[in-house]
This record gives sequence, C-alpha cells and structure tokens, in this order.
Amino acid sequence: MTTFERDAKTLELPWQFTGREDELELIRRSLTAGHHGIVVTGPAGCGKTRLVTEAVRGGDRARAAGTPETRHIPFAAFAHLLPESVSLHRAVQLLSGVRLLLVDDAHLLDDASAALVHQLAVHGRTRLIVVAADGAPYPAAVARLWTGELLPRLALEPLPREDMEQLLAAGVGGAVEPLTLRRLLHLAQGDLRLLRDLVDAVRERAPHTRVKETDAWTWRGPVPVTAAIRERTAGALARPCHEERATLERLAFSEPLPLPMEDLDLRALEALEADGLVTVDHPGGARLAHPLHGPVLRAAAGRLRARRLARTPDQCGPALAAETAALTARIEQTDVRVLPAPVGEWLAHEGAHVPAAHAAVRARFSRLRGELREAAAWAREGLRNAPGDASCRTELALAAAQSGDAVTAQEAVAGRPDLQEPAAWLAAARGDAEGAALEAFDGRDAYALYDAVRLGAPDKVAGRLPEGGVFARHADALARGDGPELVRVAEALEERGFQLFAAEAHAQAVRAHRDPSAARVARTRAAALARRCQGARTPALSGLVLGELTARQRQIVTLAAAGLSNRQIAEQLTLSIRTVGNHLYSAYARLGENDRAALVCLVDPPDARSA
Repeated sequence: MTTFERDAKTLELPWQFTGREDELELIRRSLTAGHHGIVVTGPAGCGKTRLVTEAVRGGDRARAAGTPETRHIPFAAFAHLLPESVSLHRAVQLLSGVRLLLVDDAHLLDDASAALVHQLAVHGRTRLIVVAADGAPYPAAVARLWTGELLPRLALEPLPREDMEQLLAAGVGGAVEPLTLRRLLHLAQGDLRLLRDLVDAVRERAPHTRVKETDAWTWRGPVPVTAAIRERTAGALARPCHEERATLERLAFSEPLPLPMEDLDLRALEALEADGLVTVDHPGGARLAHPLHGPVLRAAAGRLRARRLARTPDQCGPALAAETAALTARIEQTDVRVLPAPVGEWLAHEGAHVPAAHAAVRARFSRLRGELREAAAWAREGLRNAPGDASCRTELALAAAQSGDAVTAQEAVAGRPDLQEPAAWLAAARGDAEGAALEAFDGRDAYALYDAVRLGAPDKVAGRLPEGGVFARHADALARGDGPELVRVAEALEERGFQLFAAEAHAQAVRAHRDPSAARVARTRAAALARRCQGARTPALSGLVLGELTARQRQIVTLAAAGLSNRQIAEQLTLSIRTVGNHLYSAYARLGENDRAALVCLVDPPDARSA
C-alpha cells in the first residue's frame, strides 16, 4: 500500500448530487402547470434539502425554514419575508404573489408559520415545496398538507447503497475499498451529512491508503473523533444520570461483544433502552444501538482508562470462532441472509490480524450473497498474513472471475494446480461460455455442482443436486425452459439471500418466457438485482445490464461504448454536452461503473452511425 495524503482543497462541499433521478423528476413535475407543489419527508440526513435544491436550481423562489430555537415566536420562519407585526390573513395576502416557496425543516415551524403554509396550500396561488424530517411529531397544520390531500407527499427512503458508493467515490476522488465502504455506511446509518463528516475526519486525522492491487481508497484503525462528530452525538449521549452515563461507557468498552445484562445497572439500562440508545440481544446481552456512540464515548474516557478497559484482539478468539461456525452453518443450510458477525468486522476495521480461516468463510458468504467486491476484500484480508492460503486464493479468484476480472482471477491461482474450482469461472471471465460449461466443477458440494446450472449446463448435474432443494428446482426449470418456474425459483433464491443467483434465474427466465410482458418484468427484476451484486459479470447476466436504464441513457451509453465523445453524441442526438454528461454519470451510477472505458464490457454496441 502507498500512503494517500490529503490536499486540504480536494474535498469540495457539498458533494456532487448523486442518484434520486426518479424523485427529482417527480418534484419537478409537481411544479408544472396544474400542480401546487409537494411535501418531501424522510429520515434526518437522507438528502431531502439537497434533492429539492437540485430540483429548483436556476429558478426563482423564496425560502423559509423552521428552527428549534424559534418555535415559540409567531411567523419566525417568515420574518425575512413579512412585516414585524402581521395577521395570518395579511401574511397570506403578502405571500400569495410568490411564485415558488421552499419551506425547509417544516417539522420545526412555529404554529403561526405552519398555519400560514397550510393556508397558502389551500389558496393554491403559490407553489410549495415543503421539507420535513421524520422522527418527531409534525405541527398539525403541516401534517394536514398531505392527510388533507392538499399536496402529494414524497416519503424518501435512505439513499441506496449503490448510490452511496458513487457519492463516496466522488467525495474521496476514486473508488472506495469495500470493507472501508461497508464501515463508513454502517457508521453513518444513512445520514449523508454524518457520512461527509466521517470522511472529513478520516482524511484529516486517520491513516488512509490506496490499495496497491485496486487503487481503492481504504481506511483501517480507530474512528477519529473530531469536533464535528462529537457534536453530532452530544445530544444523545449527554445523560444527567451518573448511572446511565457509566452504563453507556461500560457498553462502549465491551465492543465488539455484548455485555451480559447482569453486569449492568438494570434501571439505567431500561432508561437507555427506552430512549433508543441501547439494544438487548438474545439471550440477554446489551450493546450500544448506534455504532458511532462507542468510539465517541471511548475517545472521551482518557488514555489510562481506555487502556485498562478496552478489548484486545486476543480476547475475541472464542467469539470469532463462534461467528465462523455460524457463517459456515448458514452456508451449509443454503441460507445466506444477513447474519451479524461484528467481531470479524471489528478486527478488520481496526487493522488487526484476521485469521485466514475466518476471512475465507466471510469471503465465501459474501460471494454467495452476490457481494463480490466485499468477497474479494475479505479474501485479500486473509492473504495479508497468510499469502499462500488456498481457501482465500480460491475465493479471490471466484469473486474476481464472476466480476469479469480474468487477470486478477488468473493471478490468484497462478502456480497452484491444486486450485481447480475456479476453472469454469476463469473460462467465463475470458468470454469462453462453452468452455465454462464444459469446465463446470464436478466436485465437493452442492454449490460446486450448482455452478453448472448458473453457467447454462443443467444437464451436467441432472439428478445430482439435493432433491427438492431450490438448486435442483433451478436445474429442472432451466432444462425444461420453464419461464414461470424460473421466476418462482428466483424469488426463493432471493428470499434466502442469494441475490446474484436470483438475478441469474430471472435473466434465464427472460429467454424462456413466451409472454413478452412477463419477459420484460423478469428483465427489469434481473437488472435491479444485478445492480446490488457489486459489478457481477456472469454469462447468465450477459446483455441484461442495460435493462434498468432509461431509453435515453441506453442510447447514450451505446454510443459512448462505440467510442463517440460527449461532443459527438451531443451533435448526433441534438443535445447539450452537459446533458450528455449528466446522462452518462447517472448511467455509471446505475451500472456500478466509474468511467466510459468499462462500457465496452457491458454492451455490444451496434455501428454508431445507425444509433
């Protein structure tokens, strides 16, 4: 690894707007003729204000916002728009001439301001965009905007992981190493402002590097607690009760393991659980609810106390063995739904030694879930201290090959004739679909046999997969070309956590369906699932990766893959160069790629002149 030093001017704020194309279009439509606006709600920090700001960029609008400190002052949110003393009736008259009014933090409005917003919606002369955060009661007049059907409500979900990854890549200036990405997203809990603060903290105070093999931005070590991060947690952690504060601190130093409830003050624990600061695990262990609270509490404890109370990696051996056994059991049960394994993650995040045996199981579990970049990262984590480990090398080769990276896959098994399992996937990564089917591994477990089904050769394993299981059903449906049954198989696979397998089954159903409508539905579902699989490039998904793009995005991506520049595409399609660039950026986000060089691998472009 080589150290990546931060230039203080490289991180521009705010970060580039990413994702939310459908929501952006919905807000813009709500401001067209015949519409009166929209209410946007969602969790704190999910990007509501940024979304509506992007939607009205370049247009004339007035803006008002609620604040906690002014909730008792009438019309405080509109003080800059109204005279010092004004009635509600007069306020409505004065603001009815405003073409567009953006009201931010409407959950914090004083009652008079909330009533004013409601009356403006009733009169309908001013278009309104009202933004409110979930988690606290709304003023009654604000809630009646949508319950009274005056304005439609858009309830935002947290930004999808794929878009968060693109956002982080833009923020740090390149790809983010998968375990670092997972850690940052876990710490931020969907709060984009907190995510930005964490990245700032890491870049300023923590050792971060570029991974030599992938040039990805990576971070290991303790969470750097800056003033901005401490401020974000201060309200929740400021407990007046000494017993509650002491309980929080003990839980902080017990991480990554839960602390038995009998070791804690029960009354304090109950109060902390009621306030959402503590969760109680079965069968009776307690841990902090928010992953950032532990680092903040530990940072405030002082060095000597931290040295005495903190866990060390060698104390986690039994718990790590239990996690490895639990993950292995799930794999054997063909059930890879999310299973918490905090000890292994803590060791990796802190930069401690992760045993190759655990890393290989984590890599396999992630690969079977379709999390291919994470699988490769776990395999590399194991190889860091055991470079010759056969299981980690096999997992790295399989994850790389199923991502279409034949070079890395070949390097992982080079000089190791004992590693035969990746042979079929190496052939697939080289584009040799027929050779891949012939090489389909004929070995030790159901997953190895199932590879033949995934590679389109179900006849190779007829009658050899566990009878009645979902893998056997998949093989039978594919052999018979039964589209509806392939869809049912895909749904069963997805339910068990096999996102990539489910995507492949849906993709195979596209080719098997006789009903064009059913084929379109299967194609859309295959593309949506494949997008979650961190760059998966398997034979079954061939030709489907563009399925979730808009028609215009597909057209521009095809021309870009054919080698046309943004200017040439703009001239051919009579668009602005900026519009072409925006479409390409959105397409990259949906396809899980970062540049146009990768598009050649995703499409088989026709002659650009005929596009």
